Amino acid sequence: MAIVPFEKTPMTTTELSRRRLMQKAAAASGAFAMLGTIASSAAAQAKSLQQVAGYQSEPKDGQRCSQCQHFQPPSACKVVAGRISAQGWCRLYFAR
Repeated sequence: MAIVPFEKTPMTTTELSRRRLMQKAAAASGAFAMLGTIASSAAAQAKSLQQVAGYQSEPKDGQRCSQCQHFQPPSACKVVAGRISAQGWCRLYFAR
């Protein structure tokens, strides 16, 4: 019995275009994932309006901005926009 060597058949244009399509789909999905990460990061960096956060310039139940992890002395906040009093409070309060 004679052994016949395996013959490679040339790749057809249909197979080639499928391969390219798969490569481009993989690249596109990676790009969409990156854009999604950038968009969610930008949204996370946006600050809430004082009215939305329920900000008030007086402390509440002993809680005050100066004791919050988000407070940035002397008068700013990482998550609430505008001028913030160290004696203020909002619903986003998170104790240090």
